[in-house]
Order: sequence, then C-alpha cells, then structure tokens
Amino acid sequence: MSELLLTCGAHRYLADLSDPLSLAMPMDFDGVQPNHFGAPGAHAEALRADDWIGDVRAGGSVNCEQLALVPHCNGTHTECVGHVTTDRIAVHEVLKGGLHLARLVSVRPTPIEGSGETPDPDAATDEPVITRAALARALATLPGNAEALIVRTLPNDAGKLGRRYVGAAPAAYFTPEAAALVAMLGVRHLVVDLPSLDRGRDGGRLAAHRTYWGLAPGACRAHEATRGDATITELAWIAPTVRDGWYLLDLQVPAFLSDAAPSRPLLYPARLHD
Repeated sequence: MSELLLTCGAHRYLADLSDPLSLAMPMDFDGVQPNHFGAPGAHAEALRADDWIGDVRAGGSVNCEQLALVPHCNGTHTECVGHVTTDRIAVHEVLKGGLHLARLVSVRPTPIEGSGETPDPDAATDEPVITRAALARALATLPGNAEALIVRTLPNDAGKLGRRYVGAAPAAYFTPEAAALVAMLGVRHLVVDLPSLDRGRDGGRLAAHRTYWGLAPGACRAHEATRGDATITELAWIAPTVRDGWYLLDLQVPAFLSDAAPSRPLLYPARLHD
C-alpha cells in the first residue's frame, strides 16, 4: 500500500494512493452519454485519406479517429472563469495540477419556495435547488476545511450517466447563497454531479457561477474576478459506492486552450491521522 501523510491546518491526514476512485463519466462516443442544453452528442468517426481508413475493422492498418464533442454538455468537464468572461482564459492555465484535500458530501435538493434563499426570477416555486442551509448541514458532518468540495445530489442513480437535460430547469442548481458559502469557505475546486451550477435557462445571469468566482452580477472581465483561480467541475459521476468523507482530489485536464475541457477527477481516500 502506498500512503501519504499530509498536514492541513491543525490536522494531519493519511491518504491511500494505491486505489484511486474516478468521478469521470466514461465517454462512450456515439453511445450512452449525458447531454445538456440540446448540444450535439459526442461523435467519433474514422479518419479517411484517399482510399485509406483509420479503422482496422474496415481494413485499415491502424485505428485513427477524429472526435467531436462539446465539453460543457457531453460529459464530465472542468471549467474556469473564462466560461463567463470576454477574456479567453484556458482552464489548463488556471488548473496547475497537484493533490487537493477534499470533502465529499451528499445533499438532497429542496424546492426553492419556502427556502428563504434567492430564487431565479424565472423559477417555478417547486424547482429543486441546492440551498446554503442544506449544504451547511451536510458540511457540518465533516468539520474542518479543505480547498476542494465534492457535492453529490440525492437521489443518486446510474441514470445520470445517460440523462438528457432538457428544458428551462432540467436539474437542481445552486442558489447564490449556496455558491457564496462555498466561496466563503475558500473552496478552489468545486465538483458537482449537476449539468450546471445554475438554472438551465436563466437569462444569462449565471448567478451561482459569478458568485463562486467573485464576479459582480453581469461582470464579464476576468480581472474583476476575486477568485479567478478557482474551477468548477460539472457532470461528475459520484457512484453510490463512493462514501461521503475526506479525500485527496487529483483533477486531471488536457492542455486545451479553452475555458473548459473534459476532465478526470480522481479521489484518494484519506482519514484523520492522530
């Protein structure tokens, strides 16, 4: 077994590096995959050049495919502040790599009506949201702090691996107050199993995104963000077998010059070490 001892604040944690847990949805090109915002599905096609084809099954010498996908909509992805700014910020420039102490909690969305938190102006009263109050209760079960937070929504089932998120509010989303709590706690890497931190159709406000990145309503310049080094990972798959608790997070992204890229969040179980 390979273990790592690390210190965070007044606590020490022992992490098992021998058996990482992946939170990435497997990308099955042209197969079962999640879909958000009506985007085209991720597609793979053998490369062709004159009479040559990049498919061994079709007589080619090697397999060589061209891939087409929309990172924000086709599966697990990590995005940076460039998602909402006129400045073209690349996620791999923001995310430098490394291991991050993380808390994983499960939260059950509740209707916005009666929550006492800010509703989207277009929201129906029964729309499910992640509230600050619900998130705070979940976090209270794991006292401490960490620079990464993983939020699993309940109920949690394998249908998330191929769900089509259509309509104005196809899934639960964060209230601005919940996003403000995450920012206040100093979380730099937020991982959720939702298609978006915000409502599917919100008039372009993206209140939770902007709150998390420290941007004023409507702000669209990267230098105005007080938390421009933070990332959001959406459409993660947090299997029921992955327990709430402490982990080390290794957030892996390719060097795409884009505000978002497909990602592979890896978790290493950790525990408090006396």
